[in-house]
Amino acid sequence: MISQADLQRITKECFWDAHTSPEEIVSVAKGSDLRLKKKLFEKILLGSTNLFRDLTVFNSGDLASLIESYTVPAFNKEYTFRRKNLAEVYFLKKPLLIPELQWRR
Repeated sequence: MISQADLQRITKECFWDAHTSPEEIVSVAKGSDLRLKKKLFEKILLGSTNLFRDLTVFNSGDLASLIESYTVPAFNKEYTFRRKNLAEVYFLKKPLLIPELQWRR
């Protein structure tokens, strides 16, 4: 379970441009509105300094679906691709595709 301190940090790091409360973050993450969940996921994916911890605000089924369905945009493509791939590796046990982070033989 994500802590109140983590939720406060998410609001500062990921929602600096909007008035969003920690309670709203939890409500969206646990709610049924997929559009809002996708928006929250993207905000955390791109803005969080503690990505893996902060993504645990979603239940594991929703998180897997959000990661799988997320399309890397053309804008800021390399950064976004890296963040998504790290989430895929950590939560979905997918292969690491970032060359400089791979083990060399």
